[in-house]
Amino acid sequence: MNRVALGCRVKSGYAIVVALSGPASAPVVLARRIVELSDPAVPETRQPYHDGFYKQEGDPGELARRVRIVERCANRSIASLLKDDCLAGLRCRHAYLVVGSVIDPSRVGNLHIRAHASEGQLFRTVLVDALRAHEIECEVVVEKTLPALAIKALRRTQVEIARTVGALGRTVAGPWRVEEKAACVAAWLML
Repeated sequence: MNRVALGCRVKSGYAIVVALSGPASAPVVLARRIVELSDPAVPETRQPYHDGFYKQEGDPGELARRVRIVERCANRSIASLLKDDCLAGLRCRHAYLVVGSVIDPSRVGNLHIRAHASEGQLFRTVLVDALRAHEIECEVVVEKTLPALAIKALRRTQVEIARTVGALGRTVAGPWRVEEKAACVAAWLML
């Protein structure tokens, strides 16, 4: 039986998800989706730790409200993805999340950069929690370390990986940018 895995490139307020099936020797793209982790009707949930340009949100009550909305959005979006026709009847057990950084926000002195670090931590955490609620095991990788990890784990050269990922991108509608490619490689690692 072919395995199904998700690769997620986590961004501020959303994630780009690529679902693959296969054996790892012959992966197939099942879907490419945008998974909302924020509420478009509540714009401040896209960057919940910000309070305007270069300012950090200082109201704990307002911040807690935004975080609750983000948690609800992540849970709803993942539930919807897993019910999507592209995954109908299939069981996904693994996901790899590609993130920009895993820095601890408390170690960041600059308040604006700390807000970004806090948002990165929040969005990856709510996505992991939403996936684990559906019994999907998750791992996190920092994007700049993904190529070396892929070369080692897939036992292919960077050129071979790039060719395969490029060919996979031609099988789906929609954009196939660097974010989709990173999500695809991440899913491939989990097959």
